[in-house]
Amino acid sequence: MLDPTQPIALFAEATMGSLNAKMAEGILRYGRNPVVAVIDSTQAGKRVRELCTLDSNVPIIATLAEAQALGAQVLVLGTAPSGGRLPQAWVAVLEQAIAGGMSLVNGMHDRLQPMFADRLRPGQWVWDLRVPQGDAPPISMARAAALNNTRVLMVGTDMAIGKMTAGLELARSLQDMGHDAAFLATGQTGIAITGRGIPLDAIRVDHAGGAVERMVLEAASHRIVVVEGQGSLLHPGSTATLPLMRGSACTHMVLCHRAGMETLDELDSVRIPPLRDVIALNEAVARAAGALTPAKVVAIALNTARLSQSEAETAIRQIEETTGLPTADPVRQSAKTLAKAVVGAM
Repeated sequence: MLDPTQPIALFAEATMGSLNAKMAEGILRYGRNPVVAVIDSTQAGKRVRELCTLDSNVPIIATLAEAQALGAQVLVLGTAPSGGRLPQAWVAVLEQAIAGGMSLVNGMHDRLQPMFADRLRPGQWVWDLRVPQGDAPPISMARAAALNNTRVLMVGTDMAIGKMTAGLELARSLQDMGHDAAFLATGQTGIAITGRGIPLDAIRVDHAGGAVERMVLEAASHRIVVVEGQGSLLHPGSTATLPLMRGSACTHMVLCHRAGMETLDELDSVRIPPLRDVIALNEAVARAAGALTPAKVVAIALNTARLSQSEAETAIRQIEETTGLPTADPVRQSAKTLAKAVVGAM
């Protein structure tokens, strides 16, 4: 886990402001560490608020040397290229960081610890977020279904739709309302922010549901757990939602969607069905024709970042009218509406 007092720099070369930089944005929004700068030579000279819907004055700079001069002690790889593999062009930057005494936080599938283990000085470390910790979990056996708490799974119409952000905001709103709620991270950004969780996409498929189940069982003392979602049942390249449903034995779901989306972001040939049909699909898969825990979608988290305030209000109202479910943008408005829907359905 990151020492929250250590100043960090976020490496987001050629991606800041894009979907691929969601880890950088997540840490900027929710992380505890002071961020001295974002490294992106294509946007150098700007501030984060100029590229993202974040009111952040963190500067965007061109080089690692500038970040080191600003006092950065840890370099966080804040972007994820397609497939999550380490680009060869980044190796020189990482070597420079290690030589300069910096530690590394790595969200790529490629492990960096073995690459730099023999160069680390006392107090210097490499944290590979996508490395499962501990023994291989047992196969999921619906053990979480026997718990008497509320288990909310964030599901989505696509990848990179805001499931982690909505989940963190939901957990925070529930806590602010006085409820004993916990957020359970299942991806590298959530792990980096909270310091714990499971890298679901790095766990063998046979054990993925079991890893989720074990995490949920370990959090059984909390009255409400909010499980970070991954992927989408609509995406042909995603297998993550099913083990999340099976392992958590979720009792409720919140559907995450981006306003105005008609097709998947990177697959124009895959149309997003009407949200009522998407809701029915997720509920049907979760309950498995009555064999497993029934879970209802109780609210919709709508990402309106690309809309004006008036456009966002109209989109939220339209979604509520067409689905009959409470809808809110948890960043723009807060997640109180979503939290009330969860509590009201318990």
